Amino acid sequence: MKRTFDICISFLILAVFLPFGLLLTLAIALESRGGVFYLQDRVGKNGKLFKLLKFRSMRPNADKGSQITIGNRDPRITRTGYFIRRFKLDEFPQFVNVIIGDMSIVGPRPEVPFYVQMYTEEQRKILSVKPGITDYASLAYFHENEILATAADPQKAYIEEIMPAKIAINQRYLSHPGLIQDLKIIGLTAKKILGF
Repeated sequence: MKRTFDICISFLILAVFLPFGLLLTLAIALESRGGVFYLQDRVGKNGKLFKLLKFRSMRPNADKGSQITIGNRDPRITRTGYFIRRFKLDEFPQFVNVIIGDMSIVGPRPEVPFYVQMYTEEQRKILSVKPGITDYASLAYFHENEILATAADPQKAYIEEIMPAKIAINQRYLSHPGLIQDLKIIGLTAKKILGF
């Protein structure tokens, strides 16, 4: 049932978003050279790697440096990139990942391999389900970039504080999965994005 729900909602959202998505595509292409989309290796269900799809919000080859983005001071982000990140619009292409079957709409956010290698055996249990576009941890750390911007060592803060906290939130979610809870998370996410 979850899979059917994911596919139906993803097609609906992509159809509604299409006109605005075309405008974003044009804005990204006009501002800087490079592809409109950004593909990044992420760890999916059972540790399987997949390519996460996003609208490109950074300058080309920006991913050669840090794996995390640090607030509004990160010089790698383009002007259009700041706008689409503010409203989480860079995430919309991930509904294609959902249709393909790599992701679900609701589930633990997929992490890059670099950080998954640091998971304990207990933490790796969150890899037993498909990763999602949104979850309770994403809501709790909706402004994660700004939090990292205040840290003396952003990478250390992410590894030692934010990452374990997000995993713990996801572990609680996995103890009571269900469509009702997923609908609640989707509703809360929409309210966050729209600023309600």
